Amino acid sequence: MFNCLNLIYKIRLKRLIMSGNPSIKTASSIEIEKAIKKEKINTCIVSAGDKIIFEYFKNAKAKNKLFNIHSVTKSIVSLLTGIAIDNNLIENVNVPISQFFSELTDDKKLITIENLLTMSPGLDWREFGEWGGRPFPMFNSKDWTQFILEREMVESPGVTMNYNSGCSHLLSHILQRVTDTKLSTFAKTYLFDPLEIRDFIWHSNSKGIIIGSSGLSIRALDMLKIGKLMLANGNWKGKEIISRNWISESTRPRLHTYNNIGSYGYHWWVLTDKHNNPVKPDTYFAMGYEGQYIIIVPELKVVTVFTSSMPKKTFLPLTIFRHTIFEPLTSKKICTNS
Repeated sequence: MFNCLNLIYKIRLKRLIMSGNPSIKTASSIEIEKAIKKEKINTCIVSAGDKIIFEYFKNAKAKNKLFNIHSVTKSIVSLLTGIAIDNNLIENVNVPISQFFSELTDDKKLITIENLLTMSPGLDWREFGEWGGRPFPMFNSKDWTQFILEREMVESPGVTMNYNSGCSHLLSHILQRVTDTKLSTFAKTYLFDPLEIRDFIWHSNSKGIIIGSSGLSIRALDMLKIGKLMLANGNWKGKEIISRNWISESTRPRLHTYNNIGSYGYHWWVLTDKHNNPVKPDTYFAMGYEGQYIIIVPELKVVTVFTSSMPKKTFLPLTIFRHTIFEPLTSKKICTNS
């Protein structure tokens, strides 16, 4: 799909990132823009340190539009889980979810908060199979929580990461119970207000539970703030919003997921190579349907955000990131042909 990037491009992009030069009219920015303009990508923002070094908005409205970030919502729920633990509202990730759902019996009593965060509860869940990548059976049920909890156990918790939007919804339900408020209100107080994120929409289901899997809409520039918070290990303008320990634990690869996607932490993906090993320098990301991304490379102090409208090309922005940003910064191999 991409030609191997030439030496001049590699050098100029590296200088651009390392210097934090805000100019975007360079060989590197032209290469990035060329790749994204071919596709239905609404926004692309790249920051290095404190400076935005590249930004693309499809049109004038895109800069301030509230985009449905789909499953990037899950990574926000992870942050809110960390905040709840930091504030002693939940003891730790080893707490069994039967503490919140007393109707659980037998092996389901072994499922913990951590199993939800790593999507490894051991339940029969076919989202990345016969459900076509989206949890429509859950969406169409009268009670989402009941639907999730009544799924059969097919293996022990903590063994296999099996993509499960139900895990994120259970976390949202648990957070509403321990905070005694809507998750959107908790998020506004403890995360969005400190980050000066003023405008957002977060939908709830018919039972009044905020949709933890995909219900949040925010601006691309506010997604960048989330990325910068992660980059700063939970610190924002000198104030700790989330503990450094939680950021570290959340973004550590714990379970292999699917080939060519990545490993999984606590509702954050970890970028891997073709052999399923974490890439160097470490890179992790939040990912949503249709191509929504927050990608963080801590060692390079780089954050990249995409919002897109590509139902059949969810992974394309990640490919663009690999070829036009990550590889030029990290690869020593220079080649001139495909």
